[in-house]
Amino acid sequence: MTMSGSNRQILLRRRPQGPITDDCFELVDSAVPAPADGEAVVRVRYLSLDPTIRIWVERDSYLPAIALGDPVRSAGLGVVVESRSEEFPVGATVMGMLGWQDYAVVGGDQPGNVLPEGIEPADALSIYGGTGITAYFGLLDVGRPVPGDTVLVSGAAGATGSIVGQIAKLKGCRVIGIAGTEDKCRWLVDELGFDAAINYRTEDVAARIGTLCPDGIDVFFDNVGGAILEAALDHLALKARVVLCGSISSYDTAEEQPGPRNLMNLVIQRARMEGFLVLDYLDRFAEAALDLAVWVAEGKILHRVDIVEGLEATPAAMHKLFDGTNTGKLIVHVAD
Repeated sequence: MTMSGSNRQILLRRRPQGPITDDCFELVDSAVPAPADGEAVVRVRYLSLDPTIRIWVERDSYLPAIALGDPVRSAGLGVVVESRSEEFPVGATVMGMLGWQDYAVVGGDQPGNVLPEGIEPADALSIYGGTGITAYFGLLDVGRPVPGDTVLVSGAAGATGSIVGQIAKLKGCRVIGIAGTEDKCRWLVDELGFDAAINYRTEDVAARIGTLCPDGIDVFFDNVGGAILEAALDHLALKARVVLCGSISSYDTAEEQPGPRNLMNLVIQRARMEGFLVLDYLDRFAEAALDLAVWVAEGKILHRVDIVEGLEATPAAMHKLFDGTNTGKLIVHVAD
C-alpha cells in the first residue's frame, strides 16, 4: 500500500560560494515514498543539525558531497508508518540518515537503527547520539587524559565541546573552555563545572591561555581550528595531545584559512596532533552510550538542546551553527 499525502523535501539547489545562504536550498512537495521488500517508511520527527552538513553541501569529504537536487543529508529520528521489513516494524522509532524531509526510507541501502524504548528523542540525537559519542571517544581514546591534566576545549559551549569538558572533569582534569559570549562562559563554569572560560570575542585568547595554563596544555580538544588552534599550539605542555575534531571557523567562508604557523611546537614539545571521525568507533558505540547513560543518571553530565520548530525553518537554523547563537545541540522538530 502506498501512503497518500505529500512529502515535503528540502533539496540542495546550488553549492555555497562563501557563507551558506537560504537560496542554496529549495522546499518542494513530492510523493510519499513506497517501501520495497526489506524497507520501511519513516515519518521524520526530529533532525540533527551538525557543522559537517556544511561540508557535505559543498564538497566530497569522508562522505560524498550531497548531489544537487537531492534532499539534504542529515541524521534524524522518526516513527515507522509503513513497513515491508521485519527489522523495522510499524510503530518503531528509528534513527538514521533521514534527510531534510517529512518521510524517509530505511532498510536496504539506507541503514537505520531501532531506538530502545524510554529514550527521549532529543537525548538520542545529542548525548546518546553522534554528539556524546564523538566527545567520549575523541577525548578518551585520542586525547587520553590522566588525572591532573589541564584540558582546553574550543567551541566549548557547543554540542560536543560541552560534553568533552564534563567528561574531562570526571576523569580528574582541570578544564578550561573557549566560547563566544559571557552567557556561554558563565554556563560552562557555573553549571557544567569547568574551572575557567575564555570569551574569544572580548579577550586575548593567547594571553588568557598563558595566564590560565602556566604549565601548559596537556590535552587540547579542538572544534574550531584557525587562530584559536594556533594560540593553543603556543602553550603546549611536554607530550601534549591535540585532538582535531573539527574546524568550524573555516567551514562557512570563501576565504582560505591560513594554517597554524607554529607547528614546530609539536616537535619541540614532543606533542601529538591527531584527527578522528566518530565513524571510526561504530563497533564501540554501545560502550560509550552505557557510560554516558550512567553519568547522566547520576547527574554528573548535563546537556542542553536548542530546538527549532518546523522543517521549513531548517535552512535558516543552519546559520545558528556558525553565528554563535546556539548553545548545546541544535535540533529541528519536524512533527509530533
